[in-house]
Amino acid sequence: MIGLISATAAGAAARDRLAAAWPDRTRVYDGPVADAVRRAFGECEQLVCFLATGAVVRLVAPLLAGKTTDPGVVCVDEAGRHAVALLGGHGGGANDLARAVGEVLDAEPVVTTATDAAGLPGLDTLGLPVEGDVAGVTRALLDGEPVALAAEVPWPLPPVPFAAQGAHTVRLTDRAVPAGEREVLLRPPSLVVGVGASRGAPVEEVLCLVEGALRDAGLSVRSVAELATVDAKAGEPGLVGAAERLGVPLVTYTAEELAAVEVPNPSDAPLAAVGTPSVAEAAALARGGELLVPKRKSERADGQPAMATCAVVRRPARGRLAVVGLGPGARDLLTPRAKAELRRASVLVGLDQYVDQIRDLLRPGTRILESGLGAEEERARTAVAEARKGQAVALIGSGDAGVYAMASPALAEASDDIDVIGVPGVTAALAAAAVLGAPLGHDHVSISLSDLHTPWEVIERRVRAAAEADIVVTFYNPRSRGRDWQLPKALGILAEHRAPTTPVGVVRQASRPDESSRVTTLGELDPAWVDMMTVVTVGNTATRTIAGRMVTPRGYRWQSTAEEAR
Repeated sequence: MIGLISATAAGAAARDRLAAAWPDRTRVYDGPVADAVRRAFGECEQLVCFLATGAVVRLVAPLLAGKTTDPGVVCVDEAGRHAVALLGGHGGGANDLARAVGEVLDAEPVVTTATDAAGLPGLDTLGLPVEGDVAGVTRALLDGEPVALAAEVPWPLPPVPFAAQGAHTVRLTDRAVPAGEREVLLRPPSLVVGVGASRGAPVEEVLCLVEGALRDAGLSVRSVAELATVDAKAGEPGLVGAAERLGVPLVTYTAEELAAVEVPNPSDAPLAAVGTPSVAEAAALARGGELLVPKRKSERADGQPAMATCAVVRRPARGRLAVVGLGPGARDLLTPRAKAELRRASVLVGLDQYVDQIRDLLRPGTRILESGLGAEEERARTAVAEARKGQAVALIGSGDAGVYAMASPALAEASDDIDVIGVPGVTAALAAAAVLGAPLGHDHVSISLSDLHTPWEVIERRVRAAAEADIVVTFYNPRSRGRDWQLPKALGILAEHRAPTTPVGVVRQASRPDESSRVTTLGELDPAWVDMMTVVTVGNTATRTIAGRMVTPRGYRWQSTAEEAR
């Protein structure tokens, strides 16, 4: 929860705007300011104070306990011009909060954390447990000193400008080793612990078994991603409690799923009890990996039979492929999620001209793999291949990456061995429609007139179906130097079903600095106005031109009733 505190009418107005934008995330604290800050500091994960920074410093100073526990604090000035990340930039999330507040209030975020100012991800913000000389290694990165990455376990990290060798080291490891001098340890969640338990197995017995197995194998408990078991044990208090104490989820599989997993140590006992010859080993190996600790049983001081078993597997890292839509071109139509994914990626794959659009948003150390027109399938294969190496990859496309862009070839190439994240973007059709008015107010369809990958016979059949169904049509890839007859042919098909006066919108370079547009009619449209950078939208029989704008009515019954009453 985010606590909101203000002292003046102007501050309250800005506070209320933020509360209205985030109704489920914020809580307004009224009353004397000192009391409000004190209460919010103890009850909320973050605070936004519409007060002077000096005042907030004095108010929170007696409340500070430590950077790992204090909430993030952002200050917004009286005029609402700046959102200052004052406390807990990384640990408390104040840096990101300042940026988010800036988006809502149209304020400039002020972030003074050194890594953020330099465009580097903080070592304590990579989403992994971190140990060692974080301050010293971070200082070396900021000073441009070579910092080496020793990756004992591959993992999809954000871009960090690591060197092949250096006096400072970031070690990515799940082994229980201490951090050396000038070294930081990052703990990837690479370990899966399969567990089985008899009914009533105590939490302490399960925990002692798991921690002992990890310790004996030289593995770090901080790299445990999950406990896994058979679904019949999903509610077993000892397993549920052990997972809670370790801070990891308890994942379950059916007996049939576990019975299909090949294990080195099957047993008749679990087969008779829950229907699978293995629980601990099979649950740990259910999603593949390397068995590091075979099944072992717990030991009880009273000499009674063991009530728990466990096995440990190192699961291979799953690469991450974000398919990112950049929008139609204008920077302010690039979504915040797209910006975040661009900064998250250590490898960027894209068309050279699209890379140029967003190159300034990339973090130092991002590896860029760019190519020219016509290499779409090659780019898709490259992006998937990099993700399979365990990298965090962003594959970019214009508009929405799923609309005539890179998502379909990439997903056709990808299998379930990588994580795929789709990031939507504003399409060219939507950008053009916003320029034209409201041409897509009712049913509409987008059709590409490029026959490079689709036979013209198929395209023509789709155009004819849209014409007969009286659907608004947006044409992508309408005309180029080598393809100048397809657009007149498609317009001729529509003209068989629509009057020459049907409104048509032509938008070139939608949202870009050299944007141009015109509203004309089906009978007056000159195909020479159109090129590959143009989107053509043809209205249906209900579309009208009103005050120079295309409008397709939504067709509600109340509208026709109102027209009849006139």
